[in-house]
Amino acid sequence: MTEPSEAGIRRWGAIPRSAHEQFGPEGDFCRQHLLNPVLWRMLGDVSGRRVLDAGSGQGYLCRLLAARGAKVVGLEPGRSLLDYAMDLEVADPLGIEYVEADLSAPPALGTFDVVVANVVLSAIPDWRAAMRACVSALDVGGVFVFSINHPCFEQLWTTWREHGVYRTDRYLQEYEIPATYAADFHRPLSAYLNELAGLGCRIREIAEPGLDPAVADEAAPGVEAYIELPNFLVVCAERAELPGE
Repeated sequence: MTEPSEAGIRRWGAIPRSAHEQFGPEGDFCRQHLLNPVLWRMLGDVSGRRVLDAGSGQGYLCRLLAARGAKVVGLEPGRSLLDYAMDLEVADPLGIEYVEADLSAPPALGTFDVVVANVVLSAIPDWRAAMRACVSALDVGGVFVFSINHPCFEQLWTTWREHGVYRTDRYLQEYEIPATYAADFHRPLSAYLNELAGLGCRIREIAEPGLDPAVADEAAPGVEAYIELPNFLVVCAERAELPGE
């Protein structure tokens, strides 16, 4: 059974500060080597653009966006994540505005040129409402970029370390994936893409980033799986008019 949003938010909000401190300025290993290069290519020049980091977590992407000249709003419901991000903003002000709210039911924040949801939708029970909120927050013609754990290759690292290959089952079902602090959720890839199409978005690009073999040689055992299979799926779309608007 899927836990309600409130329960998940409490669990994300109780993550210890020590876990947030493991993120460097560019994020963790996967963000540095797999996600960030794709995000920057898809987003292009963000200088002067109003950007919503939807599900901003401990704020690493907000800070990188602001350093590139974006006018950034970070929306995050998890209290410990938000506190950590706000503490960094106080220590090194970049003009980031943080808002504590559930992405499934956000407050009115105006409209944005860009909305980014970086490894967020796969952690939200009511993900359809969250995706609709992301698209609704965009100006017409604005860009929505989201990344998720690749639905075809979830738990890739741990499975590869155990078996030397990737194994999966129950692909067409939706179910919770236990994690250290709060659950993620498996949904078929078609669910995300069909929902996006139903919101009137035009897909610009889909990326399945692979790891540079030279980087894998310097990392922990099992990470070589990321050379052969994609751990993440990244989608860049453009907003058209929402149905009924």
